[in-house]
Amino acid sequence: MQIMTPRGAAIVEVDEAVAPRFLFVLTHGSAGGVESPDLLSVRDAVVAAGGTVARVLQPFRVAGGRAPGSPARQDEAWTSLVASLRERFPGLALVQGGRSNGARVTCRTARAVGAAAVVALAFPLHPPGKPGRSRVEELRGAGVDVLVVSGDRDRFGIPDQADAARLVVLAGEGHDLNRDPARVGEVVAQWLGPRFS
Repeated sequence: MQIMTPRGAAIVEVDEAVAPRFLFVLTHGSAGGVESPDLLSVRDAVVAAGGTVARVLQPFRVAGGRAPGSPARQDEAWTSLVASLRERFPGLALVQGGRSNGARVTCRTARAVGAAAVVALAFPLHPPGKPGRSRVEELRGAGVDVLVVSGDRDRFGIPDQADAARLVVLAGEGHDLNRDPARVGEVVAQWLGPRFS
């Protein structure tokens, strides 16, 4: 489906659980899409755990861009989009998540949209080779419990355990989390499933 936001159209792919207990809105990184192996694995595992999953191709990607633009504009589009999805799926607790840049957006907007939790896949702690430019305050500022899933070879850095409700570091994985996508899905479902049982 297409959903209009103040920053253009977003495209949303919805996979509904049989008896959904929560809505999980999931998005991509700066140059990615919603068909990456890790996001598809997360979708499959979360639907099996009772979550309806909405994978969002953000407006900047629908328009052909590879950079999301300013955080304020990206967050404006995201909060509008999530509000529309909540109207379509009333009564379900909201979880939001994303990979890389998408993880940043979902952390920054968690309070504004009323999320119950956030899943941050490959949260980009800092630009590659620039540890002095930390983005940890976005993670800490989510205001809700955050699961961070990172690879131990992630060139964007790995947050500290103290900065998240749970940190899982996967051996041999880089920033793209594509070595064992099924494991990424398992980790997410194991964390979310009991929270909404």
